[in-house]
Amino acid sequence: MPSSRLTTFIIIGLILGLASGYVSYTWFPESSAEFAEMAGLLPTMFLRLIKMIIAPLVFSTLVVGIAKMGDIATVGRIGGKALGWFIFASLISLTLGLILVETLEPGKAMQLPIPESHATSGIEAGALSLQTFIAHTIPTSILDAMARNEILQIVVFSLFFGTAMAALGERSKPVIEVVDVLAHTMLKVTGYVMLFAPLAVFGALATTVAKQGLDILKVYGIFMGEFYMGLLLLWVILTLLGGVVIGPRVVRLIKRVRSPVILAFSTASSEAAYPRTLEELEKFGCSNRIASFVLPVGYSFNLDGSMMYCTFAVMFIAQVYGIEIPISQQIAMVAVLMLTSKGIAGVPRASLVVIAATLAQFGIPEAGLVLLLGIDHFLDMGRSATNVIGNSIATAVVSKWEGELGPEVIETEAPVVRQAG
Repeated sequence: MPSSRLTTFIIIGLILGLASGYVSYTWFPESSAEFAEMAGLLPTMFLRLIKMIIAPLVFSTLVVGIAKMGDIATVGRIGGKALGWFIFASLISLTLGLILVETLEPGKAMQLPIPESHATSGIEAGALSLQTFIAHTIPTSILDAMARNEILQIVVFSLFFGTAMAALGERSKPVIEVVDVLAHTMLKVTGYVMLFAPLAVFGALATTVAKQGLDILKVYGIFMGEFYMGLLLLWVILTLLGGVVIGPRVVRLIKRVRSPVILAFSTASSEAAYPRTLEELEKFGCSNRIASFVLPVGYSFNLDGSMMYCTFAVMFIAQVYGIEIPISQQIAMVAVLMLTSKGIAGVPRASLVVIAATLAQFGIPEAGLVLLLGIDHFLDMGRSATNVIGNSIATAVVSKWEGELGPEVIETEAPVVRQAG
């Protein structure tokens, strides 16, 4: 299905999902729970299909991309450029969230009731540690990592495997060809899976609205409005920074990835948009070997939307409790989050885990996280879409730096029209 048609169907699914969920919650409250459960099967099936293809897709594309680079020096050079951009973008995201929440002060304006001191969020603050980070980074078995969809572990193994094949030179060509065929096969499978995306979007929105209604958006309207304004500002900043490197084409890039962005927003999962993002980046002109390397690494180290949310949420909770945090501690908080937010792709509810750990470290009552649990799904929608934007720009930037950003692939419909004329 062409990208434009899929985007249209996804938007239709989003609108119908909101409408049907609202109708169920408002007019048929006695059966809204049952409706939500049935509608929830659609995104569940879609996300399971996505998880089914993520591991072999990341492995095959990343291994082929590294193997085609030819030598370890090239891998190190590209990896260094990618990590440099990731750290730069991360610092901007964290700092922007801090500045916005301190300027707008949503916690003071909302005057929400403070949870009891003994209340808990259900999120383990101690879930993040150096030991946990290593466990989510270094695999004991690649089969186990694939079975559990530990993206960062798959990336680590693929780096070693692809580098080893590049070092073997001609002897590894037969294996490279087999893995290349696997990569193209998985991309074809991805095309089939994406046909279910509009149904998944419909089910995801219908389920959430049928359970909670739209009233929860009114209650937290100030916080959500200011947070989404911050995300839009982050989009603008990242786009301008990308434009400095790749020029006016950055606007075409944003248009090109609109389908995966909408998909990530609707399903609240940037992982669901990974296959489509990779496909659109290659159509934009990014080198296959660069995109296959930078994008999966970015999914572990470049979650711009999630990082901005971390500083925004921590300071919001502090404001609700009336806790004043001095500038020195705010700077320390940014530094801590810069480290703890890396490699969290394999941690369930990663942003909440990072926030819980940060609250405990800076003496802010962890029970304040309860305030955000009810709307976390809606916030996660914006975070996921922003993560796709950030990683798309990062991939294009590294491709440009490497001199491997080619011309954009024109949709097949356009040439047909010109020939007919």
